[in-house]
Amino acid sequence: MNARTLTGACYCEAIHYAVADKFVYAANCHCSDCRRTTGSAFKPFAGIAREELRVTKGMEQLMVFGDENANNTHCRICGSLLYSVVRNGAFVHVAMGTLVDAPSIRPGAHIFVGSKAPWFTITDDLPQYDAHAEAG
Repeated sequence: MNARTLTGACYCEAIHYAVADKFVYAANCHCSDCRRTTGSAFKPFAGIAREELRVTKGMEQLMVFGDENANNTHCRICGSLLYSVVRNGAFVHVAMGTLVDAPSIRPGAHIFVGSKAPWFTITDDLPQYDAHAEAG
C-alpha cells in the first residue's frame, strides 16, 4: 500500500515540496541550533528517508547552510526553514510547521531539553530527554 503524499511550502510560497506520509519518527527539538534556525522555543520535526522528499517548485530558491550530507535548507526569499539533512545525508527532518497537509505522525518526545530556552515551560506529558531520545 502506498503512503499518501503530503505537500509543504515556505512562508512566501516560492518553494513547495512533496513528501510521503511515512515518517519514521517525530519530536520537538529544544537544542540551541533549532531554536536559532526557527526563531522559536523548539522545532517540531518529522524524520523520513531523504529520497521520500522532493522539491516540486522553487529549487533555485533553496538556500543551504552546511553541506550535502548535513545541512539546514531554507527559502532564499523568506528565510523559512523547510528541512534539515541529517544522519550522513540519509534522512531529512521536515520542519512540521511548513507542512500544508496534516501528517499522520505527531511528535512523540522532547529532545535536547538539557539546553531548552529557560523562559519556556514544557506543559505536556511527552517524554523528555536531555539529548537525543534513547533507543527503545
